[in-house]
Formats: sequence, C-alpha cells, structure tokens
Amino acid sequence: MESLWFATHPPATPEPSAFEDGDRFDTVIAGAGLTGLATALLLARSGQRVAVVEARSVGAVTTGHTTAKVSLLQGLVLSDILGHQSEEVLRAYVEANREGQSWLLRLLEDHGIGYQRRPAYTYATTESGRRALEGELDAGLRGGLDVGWAKDTELPFPVTGALLLPDQAQVHPLEVLDVLAAELRRHGGRIFEGVRLTDARTNAADAPVRAVTTGGDLRTDRVILATGIPVLDRGGYFAKVVPLRSYATAYTVGSPPQGMYLGVDEPTRSLRSVPTVDGERLIVGGNGHVSGRSSSERAAVEDLEAWTKEHFPGAERTHAWSAQDYRASDRVPFVGRMPRTSGRVFVATGYNKWGMTNAVAAALTLSAQILEGSMPWASALRNRGSLPKLMGGVRPNASVAYVLAKDWSQATLHALPAEDPPEGAGLVGRGPRGKPVAVSTVDGVTCRVSGVCAHLGGVVRWNDAERTWDCPLHGSRFAPDGTLLEGPATGDLGRE
Repeated sequence: MESLWFATHPPATPEPSAFEDGDRFDTVIAGAGLTGLATALLLARSGQRVAVVEARSVGAVTTGHTTAKVSLLQGLVLSDILGHQSEEVLRAYVEANREGQSWLLRLLEDHGIGYQRRPAYTYATTESGRRALEGELDAGLRGGLDVGWAKDTELPFPVTGALLLPDQAQVHPLEVLDVLAAELRRHGGRIFEGVRLTDARTNAADAPVRAVTTGGDLRTDRVILATGIPVLDRGGYFAKVVPLRSYATAYTVGSPPQGMYLGVDEPTRSLRSVPTVDGERLIVGGNGHVSGRSSSERAAVEDLEAWTKEHFPGAERTHAWSAQDYRASDRVPFVGRMPRTSGRVFVATGYNKWGMTNAVAAALTLSAQILEGSMPWASALRNRGSLPKLMGGVRPNASVAYVLAKDWSQATLHALPAEDPPEGAGLVGRGPRGKPVAVSTVDGVTCRVSGVCAHLGGVVRWNDAERTWDCPLHGSRFAPDGTLLEGPATGDLGRE
C-alpha cells in the first residue's frame, strides 16, 4: 500500500551526513514528521543547534499518510472535549489549532508552496447524527468558531444536516515537510534518517542528557519525543492514549466535491479532492478502529472502495493506504515535559486524527517552553484538570488487559501448523518452546518471528492489508521479518 502523497512526490534525496558518537547538540528531536520538523525549525531559528533523528525517513509514518486537512472544524472533537473538559480548555484548544493553522499556511505562502482554500463540512445521515451535530455546533460557537448550518452540500447522497466552516485548507503533506526540512537545514539544523532513538538518560541535573540511538549516542540539553506516541515509558503515556488506525483510498472521478467533508455516523467517511498532474483525484477515508483489533484490514479498504463506487459511479481506485493516530483519554493532546526526567525530556502526543493543526500547535508550545516564552492558550491546556484524564483512561486500560489475557490464551492453546501460510497471510500459534510464534509469507518469503510485542508483551496480530504484525495493546507495528515500523516499542520482534 502506497499513499497518494508518496506516489505524487519526487523521492527525497537523503542528507549525506552522519554524526560521531558523543556529538553535542542543544536539542535532539526524535521523529521527522510535522511535529518534529516544525519544532526543530522554531528552535533552530532561535539559534539553537538542533538534531532530528528519524528511524525511517522524513514523513514515513503519520504525516505522510494523513488526509492533510488543515481545518478547525474537526468532526465531533469539540463537543467531545467539552464532555471531558471546561469551556476554558475548549477555547484554548481552538485557539491553539487556529495558531497552528495560521503558522503552517503562512510558511507555505512565504515559500511559494500551493495549497487550496476549501470550506469544511461535518455532515450526518441519521437523526442521531444530526443531534450530534447540534452539540458540535454549540461547542464550536462556544469555542469561538464562525460555524453554522450548511444550506446544501455537494454530496451525491441525502444528509440530515451539515455544519459548515468556510475558508479552511488542504495541503500536500510532503510538500509541507520539504519546506520545513529545507528551512531547518538552512538554519544549521541536521536530520539523520535511519537512526532510531531508544533511550534518553538523564543523570545529574548539570550533566548533558545522553540520547541513545541506533547510530550512537548524542549529548544534549534536552530531548523531544515527536514519535506519534512516546517511545519512552516514563509518564505512562501508552496508557493515556488509544492507538487508532484508519484507511484512505484515492480515485479518478469525473468531478469530485470541492469541499472537505467528514461524516459523524458509523462507519465514518472523509472526503477531499487532490489536484495532480493527471487531473483531480478524490480521497475517501474512514473505517477506523483500535490498532491491531480488526478482523480484516483488507476488508476495511474494500468497503471504502465499494462505498465510493456506489456513490461516485465510474470511480477507479488508484491508491490505498492507512495511518495511525492517537486519541488522548481526555481528548486534548499531551504536550510538554515528561515526568521523572528532570524536565529535560518533552513529549507531544494524542492529536486524535487532527495533526495538521495540532502538530504545529505542539511545536509552538514546546519551543515556547524551551525558549521561556508564554502563550495563554498553552498554559490553559497544560494546566487542565487531571480527574477527567484519570477516569477517561479506565476503560481503554481494562480493554488492554482483557485483550492481553485472551490473545495469550489463544496463542498458546494451538500449536503452529506444519504448513507455511499461503502468500499474503500470517498466523500466530504455540511454538516449540511453548511461546507465541508469528509466521507469515510475503512475496514468496516465509518469516518466523516472536509473536510477542517487544513493548509490553502483547501477542501481535496479522494485518492483511499492509502485511504487517500489529500489537492490539498499544499499537506497535512490525514488518513480516520483525523489523519495528512504529509505536511505543523500541526493538524488533526476535527471529525464531
């Protein structure tokens, strides 16, 4: 599976650089997505010596697989926040996203990078969905948005109602990262691809932090974890966010809708157009679920295609991909200092599928904290109450415990069959030593790896769309040969 963004973007030329073990930087950032590169640029502009370490390549994870809507109308997010937080926090969240949106679009304008201004719609197709829209309208108005009921939509099916927020934007996310990377390098920043951060060791308060990576150690004043979910367990963020995997498909169609649309009824549907050299494409996304907990990811993609062809006759699918996002237990991103690190490790996570604005807001927040600036909205978000956060995490963690016990029981009950799985398939069973073993066949190669996630011991499950091993506990994902792709784990699945 390849995203439309990578298919329509010239391959980047990696920076021919490496670092020496023990090299010194003011700030080391893990993750070269939107959060990491925007934060790095802000710090480099202030004169800091900044290094970004990226385990794969720039944009390889969520940013390169988003639908890239830069919108303040975000489905039912605002009413959801209001159900967990105060109105002050709601207004601060809206203001943070507004500043993130403005900063990003100004960056593109300053560098001559095109984007499209589009109205954003949140629509319903049921009466219960319309009632949900009424709650979102109230929350949006209380949060300071100029949102209202749409008189009509371009959608080729009836709706029971739709909210409209004009003058939002859609972008090509890899073009955004191109600008950020180029500007960062112009200001002396460094990007090291193929280098994974595995630890950040804070010793004496006056000693440098030791950033441990697969390419050697770096010494730094601070480390920022911009890795989707923090790859260090201090602070227990893996228990405060839920990993969500969703799907996107691109099509050639006669005349795609020009607005950006998101449905509130299940299964969700997200639509936007994309200009390409071969004409406009339509992106249709949706069918999200907790990562690793789908009976068939391939069926989710096929369902999107069937729905699109039903409502847009003549549509032909050209691309399909998926992305992983993290929803915070109290619906507001966690951004700031990580506990038990002497204030020298920072995190940003929990964007709830709206990273194009939240990631930049996080970058503004982190850079202000480090450079001793202040923003009222950042203070309000940072100082929000802890009780909703605590209560909101109870149900997901109970679910994790249930899945852990059930999957271990099933994996050790049945021995692996003697036959290899067919092409494109994977299965988990009891290995010769009594522990779960994961076996898959991809492109004619059969691999046997540990069936136990390297993070907290969950039993991995086969993703039949992307042909990966996905952990149903906290969202770590691995290639068929066990190589770590993303998530809170910092190591591969062992070979069997």
